[in-house]
Amino acid sequence: MPWRELKPPRSEHVLPDGVCAGLCVLASGSSGNCSILRVRPDPASRATRTCLIDAGLSPTRTRRLLAERGLTLGDIDDIILTHLDGDHFHAGWKKARDCRAILRLHQRHTGRAQRNGSMMRRNEPFSERVELTEGVGFEPVLLSHDDLGVAVFRFTFPDGASLGFATDLGRPTDTLIDHLRGVDVLAIESNYCPELQAASGRPAFLKQRITGGSGHLSNEQCHRAVKQIGPGSDVVLLHLSRQCNTRELAARAHEGAPYRLTVSSHDTPTDWIWIRPTDRTVSRDLFEAAGRG
Repeated sequence: MPWRELKPPRSEHVLPDGVCAGLCVLASGSSGNCSILRVRPDPASRATRTCLIDAGLSPTRTRRLLAERGLTLGDIDDIILTHLDGDHFHAGWKKARDCRAILRLHQRHTGRAQRNGSMMRRNEPFSERVELTEGVGFEPVLLSHDDLGVAVFRFTFPDGASLGFATDLGRPTDTLIDHLRGVDVLAIESNYCPELQAASGRPAFLKQRITGGSGHLSNEQCHRAVKQIGPGSDVVLLHLSRQCNTRELAARAHEGAPYRLTVSSHDTPTDWIWIRPTDRTVSRDLFEAAGRG
């Protein structure tokens, strides 16, 4: 399937009939990462729950991007963090008085959050499955990234659909593949082109940090992981390097793939990606049974 060009911002944020969840990447890259996850816990209801996955944009910029979609900071129920790097959790959120969201971060990250004053008014550390509301939740696993690691999420929804969300991975591992196998929509980083990385003027220590196994995935590593995970309908590429990647290079590895491809941007939000069950959907019961095995 062809990859989808980014479209102008849309004010539409209402989930279509029969759809329980939608994802919109507001921005993704070293200058800030933030995505909206919009969920309908009850397929028969119009009531929704709205989460941010990472909050690496300033509250001011996030507020503006939300307004373009008919939302406010007051509509955000949860801020779910992959980790605490500044491009994933902006320091300004500590002073965002109009945001009453629950900050959800991995238990291993709480010490750093307490030391640098990043905890918000309502905080819920996690290490195991989190139930956001009835039928909606996520399973985290902690993978290698710098010193404290990064949380990778498998979200599940009442209709059986699932979303995998993985960034700042360092390298594709069996744990990553097994955790996200068969999700319907997969959002995963495709950070750099090895040739552009090698030719860049970056210092050697930074190149080693990025490519050494606890930094980021290359385009090729991303594609290899996607093939093994086998998403049902959509792949969203995250966290492209401004200096060492292009959207065209990141998309090239996925030419001819059986899924729709969306490539995120540093400064232009993606369209909404509706998350629906597919014939590859792995039910929560089967996923949990596989984990116990």
